[in-house]
Amino acid sequence: MADARDTSGGRPTTPASRPSAAREGDDRFAAVVEALATAAPWDPGDDPELARAIGFLGWDLDAETVLRAGDGAGIVAAAAVAVPLTLFLGAPSVAVAAGLLVGLVVAAAARYVPRGLATARRTRALGTAPELVSSAVLRMRLAPTTETAAAFAAETCDGRLARSLSAHVRGARGTGRSGLSSFADEWAEWFPALRRALTLVESAGTAESDERQRALDGALDVTLEGTRESMAEFAAGVQGPATALYAFGVLLPLALVALLPTAGTVGLEVPLAAVVVGYDLLLPAALLVASGWLLARRPVAFPPAPVSRSHPDVPDSRWPALVAGAATAAGAWFVVTTIAALWTALVAAPAAGVGVALVVAYRPMTAVRDRVAAVESGLPDALYLVGREVDRGRSVEAALDDAVELLDSATGEVFADAVRQQRQVRAGVRESFLGEHGALATVPSERARSTAELLAVAASEGRPAGPAVVAMADHLDDLQGVERTIRRDLERVTSTLANTAAVFGPLVGGATITLAEQMSADGPLTAAVSPAALGLAVGAYVMALAVVLTTLATGLERGLDRSLVGYRVGRALCLAAAVFVAGLVGTGWLV
Repeated sequence: MADARDTSGGRPTTPASRPSAAREGDDRFAAVVEALATAAPWDPGDDPELARAIGFLGWDLDAETVLRAGDGAGIVAAAAVAVPLTLFLGAPSVAVAAGLLVGLVVAAAARYVPRGLATARRTRALGTAPELVSSAVLRMRLAPTTETAAAFAAETCDGRLARSLSAHVRGARGTGRSGLSSFADEWAEWFPALRRALTLVESAGTAESDERQRALDGALDVTLEGTRESMAEFAAGVQGPATALYAFGVLLPLALVALLPTAGTVGLEVPLAAVVVGYDLLLPAALLVASGWLLARRPVAFPPAPVSRSHPDVPDSRWPALVAGAATAAGAWFVVTTIAALWTALVAAPAAGVGVALVVAYRPMTAVRDRVAAVESGLPDALYLVGREVDRGRSVEAALDDAVELLDSATGEVFADAVRQQRQVRAGVRESFLGEHGALATVPSERARSTAELLAVAASEGRPAGPAVVAMADHLDDLQGVERTIRRDLERVTSTLANTAAVFGPLVGGATITLAEQMSADGPLTAAVSPAALGLAVGAYVMALAVVLTTLATGLERGLDRSLVGYRVGRALCLAAAVFVAGLVGTGWLV
């Protein structure tokens, strides 16, 4: 198989083509990695899989440097954990063991995190496979030339998959091939249905008219069915591991908190360092590893529309989020200290402040994404209305005008804006949607932009494009149905994880700490662990649960998107902080 680095990155993975800020960030990252690599004096060996992942990510580093840097970071992390634990908490044996364990985890992370990142990007890229195949199919319906269809799909779609196809199309120029076969071979390892679909597209180029239409319909069906089947298998297989993570990462650790009071009664010493290391280092690390393993198994992701801070509806300044977070933390500190012990505020106030800061920072992006979802949901109806009129012999411009009268949705608003530009500035169909001030200028949706490209093609092709537009409407409707089915299949797992992160974990944690304090009223928990220290350790663990489990639930449902994860983690932290305090205080009233 071809090295993914040669084709998948395309122009965006070439350092010279990136924005200056991104290049500066890459340079700083490379400098840090190279500096850490000097701390490891031994030879880390070869790792072809890691080299392949680094190539796919487009890093300007080799695998040996990354391995050395991981070992160097492990040495630094081990010292950073062992020394403070020894100085401030005592128990040097526990501190050294914890340092060695953390060092090994960091070194292992250097070997597996790049692979996980590469996998995450592949699954995100493969979420655009149905749109890419549909673009190729559309062009084949109008002009049965595979070279033209491949180039059209690469141009009208965006993302890593489209850039990969574009590279294969460029490589096939002058050879009599389209590039579809080599492109499909490259990605077949991760999504076999894509190869089958594109094979049907290529075979349609030499088939008779009736056979061509069946082959093209089959290509769309194969892509959707492959996506549905792979995600159904994933949803069925992920329930067992997710249940184990829930049991051993949440239920059992919280239950053990209640057993600590009995340790003192039988003369068993539980050092504070052991509690801190166990609950605030080892358990969160284990949850992160398990979460990464689960997310790496996801075959396809349908990520939300990317919304950057350059969007006009997203504020440039970060100060409102920081101010809101600081004010919330101060208010939470005042409220919590009046109803609970001081240590409770040390847990709840920072969590609430960070949560509010994340919500304020990412809420504008979420609002833009909500509008994008509303626009995309109405695209099948809009395409059907336009395609039907074009098939009757009307122009696309006239069909758009009629569709505006019938569409009472966010999609109708976008179409109305496009029609208005066509009338006022005499813009063409493509310019009215995709121009600098087009109707989709502030709607960051690749699906909507692909639809606009389709309508622009239909405007130039005329009546023969009508059936193709109607067929695309049906395909979009089927694709949205597949996405709904996938989310429904995963809902049992993701809802349990999300509820545990924000409600169940904090509630049980707060209640358990109060019970432990009550049990220690007649005697100390242990000679080394006080109720306040136990509360801080478990409280930090509960807040870590809110972050890790929410990220996992979001990644399983939609794929890892920074703004979406940040917004949901912020909400979970706010709710977890409130529920933790409520569980702590409410249980105290009851007992």
